[in-house]
Amino acid sequence: MNGAEALIATLADCGVDVCFANPGTSEMQLVAAIDKQNGMRAILGLFEGVVTGAADGYGRMADKPAATLLHLGPGLANGLANLHNAKRAGTPMINVVGDHAPFHLHHNSPLTSDLNGVARPMSDWLKTSRSERDLPQVGAEAWSQASTYPGRIATVVAPANHAWTDGSAVVAAPAQPAPQIVPDGAIADAASTLRDVEGPKAVFLGGRSLREGALEQAGRIAAATGARLVCETFPARLQRGAGRVAVERLPYFGEQAAELLKDFMAIVFCGCEPPVSFFAYPGKPSWLSPEGAQLVRLASQEEHAEDALRRLADALDAPETPALVQEATTPPAVEGKLDPMKIGAIVAGLLPENCIVSDEAATAGLMLFPTTLGAPKHDWMTLTGGAIGQGLPLAAGAAVACPDRKVLALQADGSGMYTLQALWTIARENLDVTTVVFNNGSYAILNIELMRVGVQNPGPKALSMLDLRNPALNWVSLSEGMGVSAVRVETAEELQAELAEALAHKGPRLIEAIL
Repeated sequence: MNGAEALIATLADCGVDVCFANPGTSEMQLVAAIDKQNGMRAILGLFEGVVTGAADGYGRMADKPAATLLHLGPGLANGLANLHNAKRAGTPMINVVGDHAPFHLHHNSPLTSDLNGVARPMSDWLKTSRSERDLPQVGAEAWSQASTYPGRIATVVAPANHAWTDGSAVVAAPAQPAPQIVPDGAIADAASTLRDVEGPKAVFLGGRSLREGALEQAGRIAAATGARLVCETFPARLQRGAGRVAVERLPYFGEQAAELLKDFMAIVFCGCEPPVSFFAYPGKPSWLSPEGAQLVRLASQEEHAEDALRRLADALDAPETPALVQEATTPPAVEGKLDPMKIGAIVAGLLPENCIVSDEAATAGLMLFPTTLGAPKHDWMTLTGGAIGQGLPLAAGAAVACPDRKVLALQADGSGMYTLQALWTIARENLDVTTVVFNNGSYAILNIELMRVGVQNPGPKALSMLDLRNPALNWVSLSEGMGVSAVRVETAEELQAELAEALAHKGPRLIEAIL
């Protein structure tokens, strides 16, 4: 057994059953090993950002790592933006990156690079194998690291000769790492804060605290204390909809976020850090928590959120029935030319039970989140790290993780162009993904940001860098060229009919909504 075969078999024994791949010459032994490994699905992405983004979507929904297979430093570099998002999301993922054989490196061939230097910023853990026997050992360690609560990015560097050399063996799967448990003192501090501080209070939630079980415990705390429940602006995976405990989402713009938080006398944080403004602006604060408020950390992102919230609720003698349970709502009927409000109402009315939403709709989708609060239960995934080009790959990975659930990708036109190759993977794998592209012909958020940083009267050269109309993007043609059937809609009536049709049938479809 060569090193590649031992590594892949070890990962399979650990439960890794999907590899998202864009391999090259240095990974051919790994390709052959995956081919021999029963039970491991191989999924090709035409661009490494699709590979890493899909592994992110898979990890968020499966709560276990997929593997990626990437080609040397440049291939890994192409996937770094979505690794950044995945790291921010706390996603479990194992990157297997081929490298030149050590005896070849000193020749400085064209693809030679500082691979560890490329990998380190977007990896929580990084290790290069030392031999063919060491390669599966590193793989087992990578699985343990990636599986550490809530999830970590583990990167394995596999030199080509370690992969092709015989004499290796499968390594037994290590035990699943146990989550870190919050100490009793942190529970007591949070309980006394929520019990004793007078005035408005909030429990600020992020990470794994936005899953249904944890939210139910947060709802018990709200019932006992009157605290409001607020969540981070870009949650990795928020379970929401009718029958679940509802949370208020912190606005994106810093001044709006500060306004929401300004009256709180105490804020207890669970699964996240205190929020800061996304960017620095002239004359505006970066720190968003109000001065003088008592800030208490209940649990960090790396500590078991649901356990901490349950123990806090019990310490407060909270009732078993949570407060703030979302009621079902019926959106208004809409007609006429499309705008974001109408799209939000249509999506809210058609969203199927147990749907998975990948939201990279950006400014055109601002009304989607509030209008879908009372839709049937669903999961909502967002752009955790702000590196655009996440939405389509994330949807693909989620569909692989949950083949029995409909996936709805809500995609802005500009950011969709970063990784539109994901449509090809969606078509090739026949994934049950319906995509709605919001085509407003612009990087609209940047038009807003241009004003917010104080630029007055921008000229045609500046505005041209934010405009997508010359030439106009044709998403129907782009989608069909990738193998996904597509239609263009311009009215509420057209979108209502086409989205209903797409959601009622399995398989990939795309709707280009003209705004």
